[in-house]
Amino acid sequence: MDDRLTVGVVGVGHLGRHHARLLAATPGARLVAVADVDADRARAAAEATGALACTDYRDLIGRVQAVSVAVPTVAHAAIAREFLEAGVDVLVEKPMTTTLAEAEALVALAEARGRVLAVGHTERFNPAVAAALPLIGRPRFIEIHRLSGFPERSLDIDVVFDVMIHDLDIVLAIDPSPVVSVEAVGVPVLSSKVDIANARLRLESGCTVNLTASRISRDKVRKARFFQRDAYVAIDYGDQELDVWRVTPREGERPAIEGGPVAVEKGEPLGRELADFVEAVRTGRPPRVSGRDGYRALELATCVAGAIDEGLAAQRSAES
Repeated sequence: MDDRLTVGVVGVGHLGRHHARLLAATPGARLVAVADVDADRARAAAEATGALACTDYRDLIGRVQAVSVAVPTVAHAAIAREFLEAGVDVLVEKPMTTTLAEAEALVALAEARGRVLAVGHTERFNPAVAAALPLIGRPRFIEIHRLSGFPERSLDIDVVFDVMIHDLDIVLAIDPSPVVSVEAVGVPVLSSKVDIANARLRLESGCTVNLTASRISRDKVRKARFFQRDAYVAIDYGDQELDVWRVTPREGERPAIEGGPVAVEKGEPLGRELADFVEAVRTGRPPRVSGRDGYRALELATCVAGAIDEGLAAQRSAES
């Protein structure tokens, strides 16, 4: 008998088609159906993976045990809720919902029904990040830059929820202490929503975090640097490279700075994320990025976006 987990994908556009491709190749899973309101997209993804094509995501209910939801953010809550209520385990792309109330309701529903709810914060599965996390302890300063060109995908959310939220999740995974202050600026440039933003966070632990996110840059940069006592850790998300430098005391001499590149076994983060989700459903263990993790990242992103909105409102008032 085929004991693989039956899975489906809802939304096979810019990102969802990769969900379908990778789930079709994930050990322990069998992709049985994909759904998209665009029949041609659904058909193309189905033909590429051997799955059934649907234009109504509800047709997956009763066919799948688990589902990946990769539709525009505004539809995340409603679609994820229907699957959870039907007893289907869910991975929902980031940001998990448009509002904190929706996210809280999904977490509560998943816990009440005993279902797995995972959130697609893919950078947690970046091999360079995975190799770096055990080496980072109590950083005092974190600086992260995530810059890219104007996206082809939907612009239904601003750059904080679209791009910066990846790094907010990484910060929370490294230092879960409460955020005591948020300062942020951002501006719309090529869309009606904020396209470039900078945030400065201060954590109760004493760590200061500076983040810059842009989707209007000529150059593509995805780097994070962590400064802690006697050590410096640098991650290149895109190239999946890791550098670690440490201060080594030397008796009778000035301390030496030693280190360099750390070996990283490269791989596709999204594939690792989906494999983690499949394993979590099959074994009953929590996913690496849970619904509660997704909620916390959304909560912090909402604080950053709120600070930006306050600044923009003050600027408009001063100009009027």
